[in-house]
Amino acid sequence: MERAVHAGSVFQTIPTQSVVSVAKPPWSSKNHNGKLERLILQIGAGKGKFSEVGGIPRSIGCIGNNRFILRREPMSLERMKELILEFRKLGGKELWLTNYDNVETLLALAVFASELEFPEVYAVVLIDDLDKVTPIEGVNFIAELSYPEHTLDELSAYPWLHGALVVVPPEELRAGSFLGNFNGEVYLDVLFPGSARGLNFNVIELRRIYNPSTERYHDCLAGTVAVTAEGYVLPCPLLRNYVVGDLTRMTLKEAVRKKRLRAFWKMTKDKIEACSTCPFKYICHDCRALEYQATGEIDGMEYCPMLL
Repeated sequence: MERAVHAGSVFQTIPTQSVVSVAKPPWSSKNHNGKLERLILQIGAGKGKFSEVGGIPRSIGCIGNNRFILRREPMSLERMKELILEFRKLGGKELWLTNYDNVETLLALAVFASELEFPEVYAVVLIDDLDKVTPIEGVNFIAELSYPEHTLDELSAYPWLHGALVVVPPEELRAGSFLGNFNGEVYLDVLFPGSARGLNFNVIELRRIYNPSTERYHDCLAGTVAVTAEGYVLPCPLLRNYVVGDLTRMTLKEAVRKKRLRAFWKMTKDKIEACSTCPFKYICHDCRALEYQATGEIDGMEYCPMLL
């Protein structure tokens, strides 16, 4: 059965049998209700391809592995387990494990989470580390790779994989040659230029979403809490300067109650001045982290297709 590709007509040449998300997190089309939905736990400083210093131009780098500067010592493995357990007790159902320094720590946390019987546990593993991974019941492993350095055909040796996060230049989207023979879910992580002057694709078609709750909640940030390796609570793993809590001083429950965090959940286009009068505001997904990286402003409009 074919899946819907969450992008516009310019990308309809992409084979759709396995593509579930293009340039936006897979939960962007979910109906949000203002409650805690997911925890994205960054396990370490990371060893991904893109860095905090050099820039992270990925459209869904929030669920991928990057490299960050840690401001203090990372949390212990036991503290991370306590955090995962607290999230479960709060009713959390969707756990993402990312940004590891060594895959052994990732696997230890994945095993622990599987024992708590989360409805959804995702562990994102760099393709170079796949040989170190063994399947864990109840854990959805996602292989992360960059095209054209790697292709999905390389994943045929790992039939237990749930999905693949493919970092792809926008000019390669039409061809779809990166798909290969892979039966799992595919999330296309599109690279953005540092400035709109470098855009070579139709932004509005890439951003198009169909989410019934966008009049009340941000389609990406709603229900999301991110925790860095050193225990800082963020509205998004890539919004590093927007610390809304510190788990060395408070519980996760206290952090989730913070008005500053919930303000991000409710950051609809009506609350972004330049978007508020736009006729496309409720069908336009935009990554606040990408805009912040490009402009230094949380309500930045660098990649707005209506202003280009």
